[in-house]
Parts: sequence; C-alpha cells; structure tokens
Amino acid sequence: MPRAKEVHDMSDELLVEHLRETRKELFGLRFQHATGELDNTARLRGAKRDLARALTIARQRRLDVERELMISE
Repeated sequence: MPRAKEVHDMSDELLVEHLRETRKELFGLRFQHATGELDNTARLRGAKRDLARALTIARQRRLDVERELMISE
C-alpha cells in the first residue's frame, strides 16, 4: 500500500490505474471475507482506507474518476 504522499504525487493516469487496482483488490478481499477464506482481516480495512485516500485526492484534483474508469475498461 502506498503512503499518502506517494498517492498524492502520482500523475492523473497513474492515480486512475491505482484506483482501478485498489477496487479490484477490495472486491477480492470482500469476496474472501464472505467465503471465510480471509485470514488477515486488517488487509480489508487497509484497502478501504487506500481507496478512500485515492478517491479524496482525485476529487481534490477534480477528476471525473467514474468516467475515466469506464472509458479505459
């Protein structure tokens, strides 16, 4: 997980890619948690925080993250 300064220093394109990867990771962790396969539940909390941090920075930059994520998929 990148630190806050590292996320803040990312370019817009890299930030969108980071958001995409973090959402995939969070989905996988939630799925593992629901099926009882997740041993380290702290990773779930960390992924949520990482996603929130990246979304906050994207909003500060006034990026239309949802549109960017839909275009590149």
